[in-house]
Amino acid sequence: MCAKLHKAFSSDPTVLPAEQVVAMATLGGARVLGMADRIGSITPGKQADIILVSTNKPHLTPMYNPFSHLVYAASGADVATSIIDGRVVMKDRRLMTIDLNQVMGEVRKIGAAIAGG
Repeated sequence: MCAKLHKAFSSDPTVLPAEQVVAMATLGGARVLGMADRIGSITPGKQADIILVSTNKPHLTPMYNPFSHLVYAASGADVATSIIDGRVVMKDRRLMTIDLNQVMGEVRKIGAAIAGG
């Protein structure tokens, strides 16, 4: 959204390159939070927060520029694996750290209580 807004506002399709948008979302976000020494880039000593994006999908084919695809074409549904602080929390779109059926059951109970009460 950031990239599209800048392009529309400036009427310049080159105003914010996709590589810069990815940098803003990663290391830039870490800087804003005051955490650039711990997160935001894949560097020895930093927390390993990584997503693996499945690119074998029609809307991501052919891939000419990975940064451009991440910014303009990929979505959260394309994330296959998530690693947070070096721990795999989702693999092949399966949650590894929680029992999804149990959580969904609890949420349904809460929803029913809200709707009924």
